[in-house]
Amino acid sequence: MGIITKITTQQKNQDRFNVFMDYGKGKGEEFAFSVDSDVLIKFQLKKGMELDDFSFLEIQYQDDIRKAYHLAVNYLARRMRSEKEIKDYLVQKEVDEPVIKEVIYKLTSQKYINDQDYAFAYVRTQANTTDKGTNVVKMELKEKGVSEDILIRALEEFPLEQQIEKAMKLTEKFYQKNAKDSLKVQKQKLEQLLLRKGYTYEIINIAVKETDIEKQDDGEMEAVRFQGEKLHRKYAQLGGYEYQQKMKQALYRKGFTIDLIERFLEEKNADF
Repeated sequence: MGIITKITTQQKNQDRFNVFMDYGKGKGEEFAFSVDSDVLIKFQLKKGMELDDFSFLEIQYQDDIRKAYHLAVNYLARRMRSEKEIKDYLVQKEVDEPVIKEVIYKLTSQKYINDQDYAFAYVRTQANTTDKGTNVVKMELKEKGVSEDILIRALEEFPLEQQIEKAMKLTEKFYQKNAKDSLKVQKQKLEQLLLRKGYTYEIINIAVKETDIEKQDDGEMEAVRFQGEKLHRKYAQLGGYEYQQKMKQALYRKGFTIDLIERFLEEKNADF
């Protein structure tokens, strides 16, 4: 039990107030607590007002809610957030669970957080600004706490045609960058790349078929020559049969056909 003796505005934050009280223990006036302006008004705090322990706890609880609310709003000011992201952020700031629930309820009722709006906007952003496929976007939304039913509807914002277009662009860039590999190895690496990016097997198959980059014999021959010359420098010191076997095994592992390998080795033999 104590009596409020003074209320002053904080110098660094004009929306917060320091409350001083006299607890009647001969110590006189001393700092008791600080509150947000809304809490000050809600409880009509003023000089001479007597506060019991219960009132003090209720005031502190409401002030904790206000502080957590401001933290959440500032966090939301940077970009849209899911409900789980807000909860995780407040937990990180060591806010108590009952206070977090109150803040989430208030933010939801004020429409500051809405997982459906968030999910739809997130999918559109990822579809328009990144090279991610739907599987990666879906996984990210799950990590952000978006429910399955909202997630499924949100992914409709990433139409099949757009997925194929993005996968085809990745495919074209990949083939241009990896032209010195065999077609077999290229396809294996490409599939792994597109899977990591989050594209389904259906999209991958369509993108590969629709992208006109199938190598002609001369293209494959150029690739086997490139890889073969590197291997030749490695095995050149070996004898005839052993050299032939090592070269065939190594080039075959790199995805070239026996026919192409034989043609390359014939070219090398003609050089000697």
